[in-house]
Amino acid sequence: MKDSFWLPASPSPDSYALFRGIFHVDSQSVVEIRVVGSAWYQAWLDGRPLLEGPLRFALDQPEYQSVSIELPAGEHLLAFHVHHIGIETRLLKDTPPFLWCEMLAGGGQVAVDWRCLALESQAAQTRRINPQLGWIEWRDTRLEPEGWELRGFDDAAWAKPSMNASALLDPVAADLASVQTFPQSLQTLAEGPLATTFGYATDEPAYIFHARDRVCDEHPATGVWRRYDLGRVRLGRPSFLMDLPAGTVIEFALAEHLTDGRVSPYINLSAGTSCNMDRFVARGGEQLFCPLTPKGGRFLEVHVIDACEGVRFLDEQFLERGYHEPTDAAFSCGDPLLEEIWQVGIETYRACAEDAIIDNPTRERGQWVGDVASVGMEIASTAYHDLRLCKRALVQSALCPREDGLVAGMSPGGCVYLPTYSFQWAVAVMNYFRHTGDRGVLLELWEAANRNMSAIRAFWREDGLHSVAGWNFVDWGYRAEDGPVDTACNLHYLWSLRCMSEWAQALGHDASPWDAQARELTALMKGRIDERLAANGWDALGYHCATLAMRLGLIADEETCLDYLTRHLESCFPNDLSAPRNDNPNGFNARLITPYFAHYVMPLFIERGRMDFVLGQFRKCWGGYMLANGRTTWIEVFDTRWSHCHQWSGCPTWQLSRYVLGLHPRFDLGEAQFDFRLEPGSLSHASGRLPHPHGGWIEVSWQRQDADLRCRISTSAPLQLQFPDGEVLSVKDESEFVFRVGASIRSLVLGNVCP
Repeated sequence: MKDSFWLPASPSPDSYALFRGIFHVDSQSVVEIRVVGSAWYQAWLDGRPLLEGPLRFALDQPEYQSVSIELPAGEHLLAFHVHHIGIETRLLKDTPPFLWCEMLAGGGQVAVDWRCLALESQAAQTRRINPQLGWIEWRDTRLEPEGWELRGFDDAAWAKPSMNASALLDPVAADLASVQTFPQSLQTLAEGPLATTFGYATDEPAYIFHARDRVCDEHPATGVWRRYDLGRVRLGRPSFLMDLPAGTVIEFALAEHLTDGRVSPYINLSAGTSCNMDRFVARGGEQLFCPLTPKGGRFLEVHVIDACEGVRFLDEQFLERGYHEPTDAAFSCGDPLLEEIWQVGIETYRACAEDAIIDNPTRERGQWVGDVASVGMEIASTAYHDLRLCKRALVQSALCPREDGLVAGMSPGGCVYLPTYSFQWAVAVMNYFRHTGDRGVLLELWEAANRNMSAIRAFWREDGLHSVAGWNFVDWGYRAEDGPVDTACNLHYLWSLRCMSEWAQALGHDASPWDAQARELTALMKGRIDERLAANGWDALGYHCATLAMRLGLIADEETCLDYLTRHLESCFPNDLSAPRNDNPNGFNARLITPYFAHYVMPLFIERGRMDFVLGQFRKCWGGYMLANGRTTWIEVFDTRWSHCHQWSGCPTWQLSRYVLGLHPRFDLGEAQFDFRLEPGSLSHASGRLPHPHGGWIEVSWQRQDADLRCRISTSAPLQLQFPDGEVLSVKDESEFVFRVGASIRSLVLGNVCP
């Protein structure tokens, strides 16, 4: 990578470096600053925070982030605080450390004079956050130069960096908006005296933090503590301006929920030890304490150790990292609980959106195809105009294939290969096309799609697809069938074959090979399903297979299938409180349901006139169980021992927006074209706001009039609605019409229609 640089000496993992770059602009100019690095950094321009990163990238295609800013003529300083992690994480693969920065103004490159310093303040490799993420910060700030990010600082003794530090290709621009910082002011939830009760500082830092005496009836206080509620799980960094005696120790810890009323810095289901905290030693006096690396949690505690007197909290903030602003999308139906459920889905999605749609802000921050291909894309499309996070996940999955061509199920760091996710990847590409009309992504990913399907086809036998090497994830609690052919896996494969046919047709390619493979597998699966139903009934087919088969049109008696799915759902926790709990990711039990798989199940009911059953499930399982005890984001499964912030549990949001408001994007068929399929159940009215693909918003409202519904649509730009019977309505500005569910318009009350 040309012009990449790093320290003259190779550092060990979990070390920090400072870089200062002096540059000049001859006249007032707009300067574009482009940056990428091998691991986490923060940058300041003339002493003010500028950006943080890097954006995650595949090693075969490094991507820089950029920011443009107008600067006056004269000398300026760009300063970086960089952490060399030195291990692979869910975000990035390990690569030799580097920083790359390019500055442009007036059509040319701006020369920068760089200086660097290796920091000695970090007690390296004290603890990892967990096996999926990097290291905690354990910093003695007395060993860090004060004011180093300011222009007046004297860096004459600093070294020159070594150039061309990375062998990677030159970076390309990331097709992404800037990841933002949202400062959250903090109010103290609780506070008190503090005493340490266990071990030396590095014995077991997370347990030492958890076990401290926060009452001090028995032990003499040697410090103070404060606790804060961030309102919901957030990814970010505490930023505390404090006045402290020199040598005072400050520790920050985050947790998604309270354990015995306190913050416990352990992260459940980390597949190893965890330590969700940071530690600083104060230089003395007024000082800002802010970790470099963001971490996730809802509750924050700060412990001030070895100082009871002379401790002043001057300003307390949490700097949230996120991609999306609060949305102007809306949903209302006269049921406060359903409206709250809709909003929680939005906020959980926002909490899981940074430079990628991630599975969880706390445990791993991984970019999984299953999170994007299912609920993530659907929620994003109902609330935001920008779906580039979805596209980026699909592209990076293709950039990180297995040796045989199978696209990655999780990427670009710590790649995981799940054949079922490689099937969902093909489905998700076509779904993205329907949501955006972006034919370019079909062209870009076509060759990767063919390699992916070739890798899968190697496992094809005359009785179906045999077990593909890798983790064939269908759902938590699902047990793969005995024998080489798993029905649910093959149904996901069939779905992908049908989408490959659509993909080929959209590009004008020959779709007949995909059609032939799909017909062959359809016949095999139809025979397999009918045989099981005839021999042992619906329980022999099972909840997941029945759902996927019905979705693919392989169930003849759909009403009986829905009755079976109803019985299954109602027999499972939290509908039946005595039912088995989903308490172990390695557990298998047929009598389990998850909020994730409801993404596939609930539309089957909605589209066949059983919306009221679905609304009842939303109220009971999401509203009654998941929102209990003050929770404000969705838990990963119907059990509180898992992640407390997982956007793939948020299917009620997109299903309420799409089915209760009626607009389903079909931008693959034309600009601003929607299928109009409104399923109100017994709701008497609803209204909401959805993003228009050309910018602006679509306002929808309706109210029941006996057997008919009176609907009003206002739009910022023309759109076209296609009704179930094929009738088309082109709306310009505003239209009001009366219709019957599943039928055509009965009368046009008010119409501004396009010619």
